[in-house]
Amino acid sequence: MRITPTVQTILETAPAKAFATTGLDSINVVPVSMIRVNESSIWLFDFFMDKTADNVRTSSTCALTAWDDMKGIQIKGDATYVTTGESFDEAVDWVYTQNPDRIVKGLLIVNPATIFDISPGGAYTVEELGVL
Repeated sequence: MRITPTVQTILETAPAKAFATTGLDSINVVPVSMIRVNESSIWLFDFFMDKTADNVRTSSTCALTAWDDMKGIQIKGDATYVTTGESFDEAVDWVYTQNPDRIVKGLLIVNPATIFDISPGGAYTVEELGVL
């Protein structure tokens, strides 16, 4: 799924973001502090996401929610956890330019499948969200 400019802006500017995963033992939800939006994927960075990483290794199903006041979106999709390779190296370099004190333990690559408007009464059109 191609990520629209509206979704990219929401993800990059929303002051509140949470990432949910499920695994063998439980559901886990964590706040998200740094995010990078690519054309068709979203990168989240593991600085201290032990339960999240374990869950993604068990089940790729995930949800990412971003909101500001009463406007927001929820993205459901699949995540992959990587600790080596070209994408991981690029992630480490990118994080260093944003916050050189952060140590990237892993990269979570989220591939959106569906996007929902979670705003009361709706705030976004289906075209803005890329939902067809």
